[in-house]
Amino acid sequence: MTMFNRPWSIVLASLVPMLGCSSEPEGTNPLVEGPTAGPTFHKDVAPILQKRCQGCHSPGEIAPFSLTEYADAKQVSSRIVAVTQDRTMPPWGAIETDECTPRFGWKDDSRLTDAELATLEAWHDAGAPEGDPADAPPALDASGIHGLEGVSATIEPLKPYVTGGDEDQFRCFVMDPKLTEDTFVNGMNVIPGNSKVVHHVVVFTDPHAESDAMADADGGYECFGSSGVQDTQVLGVWVPGGRPTEFPSNAGFLVRAGSRLVMQVHYHPAGATAEPDATKIQLRFLPETPEYRVVFVAFGNFPSQFPNGDGLQPGPNDREGVEFFVPAGAKEHTEVMKMTLPETFMGESLVEGIRLSSAMTHMHYVGTDMKVDVERPSPQGADPAEECVVQTPKWDFNWQQTYTIDAPIEELPVLKTGDVMSLRCLYDNTMDNPFVRKALKEENLTAPRDIVLGESSLDEMCIGLFNGFVKN
Repeated sequence: MTMFNRPWSIVLASLVPMLGCSSEPEGTNPLVEGPTAGPTFHKDVAPILQKRCQGCHSPGEIAPFSLTEYADAKQVSSRIVAVTQDRTMPPWGAIETDECTPRFGWKDDSRLTDAELATLEAWHDAGAPEGDPADAPPALDASGIHGLEGVSATIEPLKPYVTGGDEDQFRCFVMDPKLTEDTFVNGMNVIPGNSKVVHHVVVFTDPHAESDAMADADGGYECFGSSGVQDTQVLGVWVPGGRPTEFPSNAGFLVRAGSRLVMQVHYHPAGATAEPDATKIQLRFLPETPEYRVVFVAFGNFPSQFPNGDGLQPGPNDREGVEFFVPAGAKEHTEVMKMTLPETFMGESLVEGIRLSSAMTHMHYVGTDMKVDVERPSPQGADPAEECVVQTPKWDFNWQQTYTIDAPIEELPVLKTGDVMSLRCLYDNTMDNPFVRKALKEENLTAPRDIVLGESSLDEMCIGLFNGFVKN
């Protein structure tokens, strides 16, 4: 199972009820004329847009238009209803399905409630009335959403980076937090230097400082796939509008003395030459060893089946033996991977178990749906014998993110030695898949090709990444 120690990839960058009969005289419209007859922008819609949308849809941010002013929102009110009703916006991938309903909810769940959806639709149907500006909420303070309290250190790339052109770019920046002793990180935040082009960010640890030798004179290197270093872990993932990565006050992520941090930035220049970007990372340290240590584990990307039956499972289009192979033209192709948790995995003892705190799925452009399950031969406490951890049934490579379980540490699901983890990944390798069309265009290709495991945009992956807590 050497695949766990090799670099792996994570690349890791609108909005119903109908009104009942009215006793108003014919020719009047109580929804428009009555001061409290229906939703207005300032009183009812603006608070929703602030909470759910303006992290991206504000001046200077990555979204193509702003939703901070009434005139801007009114102009796109029909679009707001459409993309929120179909759940395209706000971007959120962890969705409950008939085959996956996790026990707990998710922290910072950005999905609109049914009431919010109904308010937006009723507002649009009524002609998008403005209402009284005196009813407007206070202007959004972005620092209250995106800021990290108690920052201990801020680090940034050696030099700013200029992106441009029609194709997305993936750039890794090597940064030295200058840790002279092992340090527990309790919070991490990404401050984009140019919000118009920074699509998403993944922060890796580099415990052996290998990335120093990979960086060019400007302190970075190209990296669509992995960070390219051994024994790496994911400290955090950021997407536009996202909040800082924060752990409970009694928990921290251990970063070894002398480590580097590798910040992988997904740039979306959209055909223009952008202003220089100098995205920064804020870190919050703990002054002493906390009660819990945050651990990172990842599994998947198995190229074959193991002697014990784990690893890659037989697939529908295998040619000779078990293989990861998605033929050109295949739709709803399935690959399944399993792993029985050993006593020790990625340097962590699993005998007593870890408390699972977050999950992240990862595929490339051909992927469409990923589901993570656990089977427990000897369940304990409130943990069931079988449960679905997470499913991302509308996988979107551009909006991958970490999903944090909303529960106290003591109630989080336990994963331990003997439990069987499984990944099910679905792929659409046809021209019906818009992401396939985009990837082919970038490679100057006109038709799908056979897909195997790998790190390029037209290779694929099937990997799960998880954080958990263990007692120090």
